[in-house]
Amino acid sequence: MGCALKMGNAHSIPGHDCLLAAVGQNSSLVAFQGDPFFTLRTPPVYNLDRPVTPIAVTFPENSEQVASIVQCAATNGYKVQARSGGHSYGNYGLGGVDGAVVVDLKNLQDFSIDPFTQIATVGSGTLLGDLHSRLYNAGHRAVAHGACLNVGMGGHFTIGGLGAMSRQWGMALDHIREAEVVLANGTIVNASSSHNQDVLFAIKGAAASLGIVTKFKLHTHAAPTHAVQYSYTLNLGTTAQRAQLFKDWQRFIFTKNLTRRVSSELLVFESGILLSGTFFGSASEWKSFEKEMNFPATDNGTVIVLTDWLGMITSQAEDFIYQVVGGIPTSFYAKSMSFTDPIPNDGIDSLFKYLDSATKGTPTWFIIFDLEAGATNDVPVNATAYAHRETIMWMQSYAVNLLGPVSQTTKEFLKGTNDVVSTSQPGVSHGAYPGYVDPLLENAQEAYWGSNLPRLQSVKAQIDPSDVFHNPQSVLVVPDQP
Repeated sequence: MGCALKMGNAHSIPGHDCLLAAVGQNSSLVAFQGDPFFTLRTPPVYNLDRPVTPIAVTFPENSEQVASIVQCAATNGYKVQARSGGHSYGNYGLGGVDGAVVVDLKNLQDFSIDPFTQIATVGSGTLLGDLHSRLYNAGHRAVAHGACLNVGMGGHFTIGGLGAMSRQWGMALDHIREAEVVLANGTIVNASSSHNQDVLFAIKGAAASLGIVTKFKLHTHAAPTHAVQYSYTLNLGTTAQRAQLFKDWQRFIFTKNLTRRVSSELLVFESGILLSGTFFGSASEWKSFEKEMNFPATDNGTVIVLTDWLGMITSQAEDFIYQVVGGIPTSFYAKSMSFTDPIPNDGIDSLFKYLDSATKGTPTWFIIFDLEAGATNDVPVNATAYAHRETIMWMQSYAVNLLGPVSQTTKEFLKGTNDVVSTSQPGVSHGAYPGYVDPLLENAQEAYWGSNLPRLQSVKAQIDPSDVFHNPQSVLVVPDQP
């Protein structure tokens, strides 16, 4: 006698009928918890350490369907989150907690470019790799964005979006001229400098808390024609040598009036240091710059001359991590920390002593220090929801467990990394990058959005008073004080 699959009854889910109606009765565009093969039809969690199961996942084909889905979910008391590439460290694109309605944007793939203004119109389900190639093939155009090409625009362009060109062009979100946004009441609005300005402000850094962007209009640039990619892998023998290399690199990146044509990152891992980046110029210009700036570790690396823009935005640090982890979903934990001033020398010494002596709970850990500044600093802090305009350097720490959940020991190790650095800078406030979600972060909203949080809370109260767009660390409506 055969065994039948025992499943819940998806038809009993409140809102089942209106969610199905929202996608034109096309059952291939919505999956309900309780459906046979629900887990096969829905996107996998990105971070296995943060399991989450939505009540339903929808795959709308246009903005009108997105609006109907949001209206249905709100009517039935569900929280809503959009998913683009699905790389949230806390799986916030799947709601972050069980029971959300997910709007997967993968079918929103609009693309066109105005030949006169060079403004590109792009659907928010587009992955960065596709955006990169489509822009280039449409007249050798480009925008700034990160190096992980399977990340989706919907999150990347509404959180920040840092990459090799950010020092020259600003972040990804700085390229947004207009956006089509679905609000909590199911209306579709265009946000620009002349219409719905508060919405435009909010989606440039905090869209997941306030709406769903379905379409972007982006300012574009002529793609660079040549660059030099440099990489130095160093297996230094002592703690002091590693600390000194970091001091030399930090001195370099904090050089006054450092050219915006250079990007740089320093990756610390269990057995060494990788120093890498890109210089947008010729090989001879790079050699002159390297000599003039006394660039650290110049005798120990490789240099690749690039003439193809499609290869210029790659990150050696990202490639290294991908090779180690394997590009598959894993259990991991991550933290971030912003710096407007250099870490003092004694703080650097303490950090590297800590890294060499602390119990980590895993051999697979990384700390990336990124040079930012440049054009990202040109924009006033209160011009967009993204608040870290004064940041010169970011620290991102990661720890991975390939065999199971991340241990408390490992989480304490990463927390200790931040604590050691903070101790060396008493009284200094360090922010956290909202794209590097830290589900355990205290006062997360303040760390992510800083001085812009009160305005975001005000906008939230106006356009999403019932907190439809919600994840565990989203902007909240603050009750009126008596």
